[in-house]
Parts: sequence; structure tokens; C-alpha cells
Amino acid sequence: MKNYYITTTLPYVNAEPHIGFALEIIRADVLARYQSINGAQVFFNTGVDEHGQKIYNKAKEQGIDAQVYCDQMAAKFNLLKEALNLSYNHFIRTTDPHHEAAAAEFWRRCLASGDIYKKNYQTRYCVGCELEKTDSDLVNDRCPDHPDRELEIIDEENYFFRFSKYQQALLDFYKSQPDFVWPQTKYNEIIKFVEMGLSDFSISRLKSKMPWGVSVPDDEDQVMYVWFDALVNYISCLGWPTDNAQFSSFWPGVQICGKDNLRQQTAMWQAMLISAGLPNSRQVLVNGFITSDGQKMSKSLGNVISPIELVTKYGTDAVRYYLLAAITLADGDFSLEKFTTKYNADLANGLGNLLGRVTTLIEKNNLSITLHPCANQALLDAYHQALASYDFSGALARLWEEVKVADEIITRTKPWTITDQAELKAVLEPISQSLYDLAHLLLPFLPTTAEKIIATLEANPIKKAEPLFTRIS
Repeated sequence: MKNYYITTTLPYVNAEPHIGFALEIIRADVLARYQSINGAQVFFNTGVDEHGQKIYNKAKEQGIDAQVYCDQMAAKFNLLKEALNLSYNHFIRTTDPHHEAAAAEFWRRCLASGDIYKKNYQTRYCVGCELEKTDSDLVNDRCPDHPDRELEIIDEENYFFRFSKYQQALLDFYKSQPDFVWPQTKYNEIIKFVEMGLSDFSISRLKSKMPWGVSVPDDEDQVMYVWFDALVNYISCLGWPTDNAQFSSFWPGVQICGKDNLRQQTAMWQAMLISAGLPNSRQVLVNGFITSDGQKMSKSLGNVISPIELVTKYGTDAVRYYLLAAITLADGDFSLEKFTTKYNADLANGLGNLLGRVTTLIEKNNLSITLHPCANQALLDAYHQALASYDFSGALARLWEEVKVADEIITRTKPWTITDQAELKAVLEPISQSLYDLAHLLLPFLPTTAEKIIATLEANPIKKAEPLFTRIS
């Protein structure tokens, strides 16, 4: 049995979960379930990033201890497991003692490689991104991802990582792994970024100014810069450096992130791994952004969408379906109008209605239906090929072609008018088989819905199915 490791990024706990992270973790869940169904032993990691300036500021705003604040917010993110029906088997917090010890060991290894040094510097800094900003990163002297925030000026003595040392090593690695970053546009983008030259980056902060972080080994005056500490979670969650058996059996793995994490995941982290003498990640899947009615989501605009509120109103599988079927790896948009249209067309009037019509006719005519494992090789090939290239929407579109074909057969044959049982069975059995095949392939995407369809069709005798989805008026 092969091993498969997948991890999301760790969202900051300065705000409650939003739909952009829901998309990321649902996609990771589909891949984890898909690999498990196909025989892999899966390690699926997610969690929360709890250190850094904006977490520290948020706790101060609320007048509570930073750890207390993080405990409260981590619990809210863990609610996503039930709300979105997620299968992750590890939830890491960067305040976990093991993680902090692993970050310290990682630091020591980079230091031993000669890649950490100390210097005085001054730079502009976006607390929203927790990243330094150069002129080329800015639009009208603002961070384009956080235009409502004033940039801070950092002027202090910090430790730096020799990122510049790893330009050629990274380019050689990308060349040897042409599918390392997916989609291809993001692979090309990171190569162009690295080819332009790399600047060393700060990896610590003065504890007297910002104490909320992992202490730098052998220097109690500094804490680790949040990105340096947080990136180590991808291996500390596997037990590194103490559980070498688990670490070596699952690493390297697949990482999934948003496009605003491209440099951190595919360049900074990879250089850090080389410095520490560890294997690079296996692959990084990069998501686009989700807009709301065409606008970037932000708290100031009041258009941030809560995945938990959506699930409460419309159901888990309905939310999973829209995010997986309607949003590609490029930027996508969410609106209640678009959600309602797709929900009614594909789920209520489509899959749900088809199952209801077929099972009603089977029960009414007391038919015995024989079902087999999927033998539709063209369907299987298209499905596996789509998931191999992370085309979630394409895989679902191919499955819904089966729904369309079945609806066309019913419209053409009018089975409710057929009185001969053998003739009726000849129409309904292939459609039932198609629904059965579709349900098994839907298991990674809509697990609850798929299980209901399978249970309905495997019952003896088959009874009229309960509605899968109620139409939204």
C-alpha cells in the first residue's frame, strides 16, 4: 500500500474561516479521499498559524492573552471538519510544543549550513501578508492584497536567511520537476521570479517589540519570523525530527495553497529545505482567489462569506459541489444567485430528480435490478485523468454528462408508459447502473450524497429515494 501526504496551508487566526480557505481544504479533502479509495495510506494535515504581528495585535485589541485568543480561534477553525465533512487526520497548531521544538531544530540546521546571519536593516512591511515589501510589490505605495493597511517600517537588527544562495539550486530543481508547481502558469511565474534574482529575507523579530513567536535558539532577545516558523509545520506534523519512520514514509508530499502563497511555498520553503538537508516537497497545487459578486472579499466591504453559514442554510454537499464544480484553479466568483442557479440545475433538478424518478418507477413496478462494478472505461479514464491534473470541475462535468444522457433516455423512452416488465427493466437497469457508477466516483466529492445513492440502489427491494436536494425557490 502506497503512502500519500497532503497538507493545506495554515490560515492565520486573526479572522474566522472564510470561503477561500474552505475551497482549499475541500480540494485537499477530495484528493485525500480519492487516494484512500484507491488504496493509499493517507496523512492529511491542516491546522492554524498562531504566531506573528497580526495575531499579537488582535489579542491586544481584545485585551486578552495571545494564547487564550489563539485557543478560541483554533476551535472555530476545527469546526470546519464537521461542517464541510472533512477527512483530515491531523490538525496542527504552531503553538504546539512539538512544532516549536521542530522549528528550533530546523533553525539550527540552517545555521549549521551557514545560511543564517544577523544584520541591521530597514524595510517596509505589510502586517496583512506578514511579508516585507519592495517597490515592485506595491501599487500606489500600498500592498495590492491589503490596500486598506498602512505599511509599517521595520528598523532593527534581525537574523536573515541566505535566500540569494539558492537561486541556481531552485532553478535546477524546477527544471528536474516540470510538474512541481501546478498549474503550469504558476510554474512559469515562480521560475521567472527566481531568475530575476533572490534577496535574503529576515527570519526574526525583536522580542521587545513583538514577543509572540518561537524563541530563536540561543538568543532570547529574538523570536522567529512567523513565516519561518509556520513553514516547518509541513514536516513537524509528520513527527520530524523525532519520528523519522513516519516522516520518511510520508515525506515528500503534496501542498495546496492560494496564489498569494506562491513564493513562500515554492521558493522560500524549498530553499529552506535544501539548507536543512531535507528533500523538497513533491508538488504544490496553487489556487486562485474567490471574489464575491466580482469584488475581492474583505471585512471592510462586508462581503466576506462564511462557509459555516452557507452549510447551515444549504447543506454540506451543496457547498462542496458549488466550490468544486463552479470554481477552477484560476480566480472564481461566488454569489448567491450563481449558487442557487447551479444548485437547482445540477443537484435538485439534475442528480436528485433523476434518482427520484428512476427509483419511483422501480418500486412501482416491483423491478429487480442487477448492478455491477463500473465497467464504463471511457468514464473511468476521463475521471482519473481529470483528477491527475487537479481538474476538479472537469471531473464533475464529466460525471454530470452521465446525468444528462440518462435524462435524455428517459425523455425519449417515456418509461412510465411501458407496461412490459422486461422492456421496462431494459430501460431502467442501465440508467440505475449509470447512477451507481456515478455515485462511486462521487465519493471523494460529495461523500454523503454518494453514500445515500449507493445505499438506495443496493437495497433489496429498491424503494423510492428520499429527496437528495430540495429546490431553492
